Amino acid sequence: MAKRLIPCLNRVLVEKIVPPSKTTAGILLPEKSSKLNSGKVIAVGPGTRDKSGNTIPVGLKEGDTVLLPEYGGTEVKLGEKQYHLFRDEDILGTLHD
Repeated sequence: MAKRLIPCLNRVLVEKIVPPSKTTAGILLPEKSSKLNSGKVIAVGPGTRDKSGNTIPVGLKEGDTVLLPEYGGTEVKLGEKQYHLFRDEDILGTLHD
Protein backbone atom coordinates (compact mmCIF):
# COMPACT_ATOMS: atom_id res chain seq x y z
CA MET A 1 0.00 0.00 0.00
CA ALA A 2 1.34 3.44 -0.96
CA LYS A 3 2.13 5.74 1.94
CA ARG A 4 2.63 8.89 -0.14
CA LEU A 5 1.49 9.77 -3.64
CA ILE A 6 3.59 12.20 -5.67
CA PRO A 7 1.68 13.39 -8.75
CA CYS A 8 3.29 13.26 -12.20
CA LEU A 9 3.77 16.22 -14.53
CA ASN A 10 1.34 19.08 -13.84
CA ARG A 11 -1.06 17.12 -11.60
CA VAL A 12 -2.17 18.35 -8.16
CA LEU A 13 -3.38 16.07 -5.34
CA VAL A 14 -6.23 17.72 -3.44
CA GLU A 15 -8.18 16.76 -0.33
CA LYS A 16 -11.67 18.23 -0.57
CA ILE A 17 -12.86 20.38 2.33
CA VAL A 18 -16.23 19.19 3.62
CA PRO A 19 -18.32 22.13 4.89
CA PRO A 20 -19.92 21.74 8.32
CA SER A 21 -23.49 20.47 8.30
CA LYS A 22 -24.45 22.33 11.48
CA THR A 23 -23.31 25.32 13.49
CA THR A 24 -21.58 25.17 16.88
CA ALA A 25 -24.97 25.89 18.48
CA GLY A 26 -26.43 22.81 16.80
CA ILE A 27 -28.48 24.49 14.07
CA LEU A 28 -28.64 22.34 10.93
CA LEU A 29 -27.49 24.16 7.80
CA PRO A 30 -29.12 23.57 4.42
CA GLU A 31 -26.85 21.87 1.90
CA LYS A 32 -26.90 24.79 -0.57
CA SER A 33 -25.93 27.47 1.97
CA SER A 34 -22.39 26.24 2.53
CA LYS A 35 -21.67 24.74 -0.89
CA LEU A 36 -18.23 25.97 -1.95
CA ASN A 37 -16.21 23.39 -3.81
CA SER A 38 -12.82 23.88 -2.22
CA GLY A 39 -9.90 21.75 -1.17
CA LYS A 40 -6.43 21.72 0.32
CA VAL A 41 -3.41 20.93 -1.85
CA ILE A 42 -1.61 17.87 -0.47
CA ALA A 43 1.07 17.37 -3.15
CA VAL A 44 2.05 18.82 -6.54
CA GLY A 45 3.91 17.34 -9.48
CA PRO A 46 7.13 18.83 -10.85
CA GLY A 47 5.40 20.43 -13.85
CA THR A 48 4.98 19.81 -17.53
CA ARG A 49 7.50 20.31 -20.33
CA ASP A 50 7.27 22.68 -23.29
CA LYS A 51 8.33 21.84 -26.86
CA SER A 52 11.98 22.68 -26.18
CA GLY A 53 12.11 20.43 -23.10
CA ASN A 54 12.07 23.14 -20.41
CA THR A 55 10.01 22.43 -17.29
CA ILE A 56 7.00 24.68 -16.70
CA PRO A 57 6.45 24.55 -12.91
CA VAL A 58 3.03 24.12 -11.29
CA GLY A 59 1.57 27.40 -10.02
CA LEU A 60 0.45 25.96 -6.65
CA LYS A 61 2.24 24.73 -3.56
CA GLU A 62 1.42 22.27 -0.80
CA GLY A 63 -0.97 23.71 1.78
CA ASP A 64 -2.79 26.10 -0.60
CA THR A 65 -6.57 26.25 -0.36
CA VAL A 66 -8.01 26.10 -3.87
CA LEU A 67 -11.35 26.52 -5.62
CA LEU A 68 -12.22 23.38 -7.58
CA PRO A 69 -14.46 22.85 -10.60
CA GLU A 70 -17.82 21.23 -9.91
CA TYR A 71 -16.96 18.22 -12.07
CA GLY A 72 -13.70 16.62 -13.07
CA GLY A 73 -10.63 15.25 -11.43
CA THR A 74 -9.83 11.64 -10.66
CA GLU A 75 -10.80 10.11 -7.31
CA VAL A 76 -7.95 8.40 -5.47
CA LYS A 77 -8.33 6.47 -2.22
CA LEU A 78 -5.20 6.14 -0.07
CA GLY A 79 -5.84 4.23 3.13
CA GLU A 80 -9.09 5.56 4.54
CA LYS A 81 -8.92 9.03 2.94
CA GLN A 82 -10.40 10.21 -0.36
CA TYR A 83 -8.33 12.52 -2.56
CA HIS A 84 -8.74 13.97 -6.04
CA LEU A 85 -6.14 14.49 -8.78
CA PHE A 86 -6.56 17.58 -10.95
CA ARG A 87 -4.45 19.13 -13.67
CA ASP A 88 -2.91 22.47 -12.73
CA GLU A 89 -4.95 24.32 -15.38
CA ASP A 90 -8.24 22.76 -14.18
CA ILE A 91 -8.06 24.43 -10.75
CA LEU A 92 -10.06 27.67 -10.78
CA GLY A 93 -8.06 29.69 -8.24
CA THR A 94 -6.68 29.97 -4.72
CA LEU A 95 -8.69 31.05 -1.67
CA HIS A 96 -7.25 33.45 0.91
CA ASP A 97 -8.61 34.69 4.26
